[in-house]
Amino acid sequence: MANFRTHFGVASVGGAAVAQAGWQAGQWNGWQALAVALLVAFGGILPDIDADQSQAIRLIFNILAVVAVIVAVLILQHRVTPAYLFAACGGAYFGMRYLAGALFSRFTVHRGLWHSLLAAIVSGLSTAAISFSVMGQSERLAWIHGLALTLGFVIHLTLDECYSVDLTGARFKRSFGTALKLFSWRAPGSALMLVLVSAHLLSWLPSFTALRQVVAQGLALWH
Repeated sequence: MANFRTHFGVASVGGAAVAQAGWQAGQWNGWQALAVALLVAFGGILPDIDADQSQAIRLIFNILAVVAVIVAVLILQHRVTPAYLFAACGGAYFGMRYLAGALFSRFTVHRGLWHSLLAAIVSGLSTAAISFSVMGQSERLAWIHGLALTLGFVIHLTLDECYSVDLTGARFKRSFGTALKLFSWRAPGSALMLVLVSAHLLSWLPSFTALRQVVAQGLALWH
């Protein structure tokens, strides 16, 4: 499989290319382009969140911990006193960075369910929901954020599959097919859980009409 530097490097280049193309086409401004590039790059390392003791998992949960603090501030800043807000932010950080990280390591297997297209879709939907319902972004921009992270996620899965092909020996390695799959057949219960999470996110998501418009604009830009 590809290593951390390869995943991060390729996703970063892909994110920069998409962000630049959209900016030049007037799809978003400079700051929005930066957010798109960063989300694609982050999506490019996100699948390795299930790799215990890896460089990726430490970086990912550090980033998610910061995101958890930002979300806590946005939700609670007008509802509690500064002291409670400080405590809540501290709890959000340590809960995400250490507790969530430990639980995720305990209940996931590398190249399992999290290395799947279903996980990519759920991650993208979660990003769009947070962008729209928590960060207060427009429907169009929220879907762009979700699609950017999903793109990075798929880049990671595709790289893993490419590295599962031994071109010199003209054969497939044992890892072939374990990344770019719809879901893990070995964990149907976990796959069902992700589907239920997706259903729960529906009330938090922007309209799907806006998604269709974003996709149509993206296809037109591609052509």
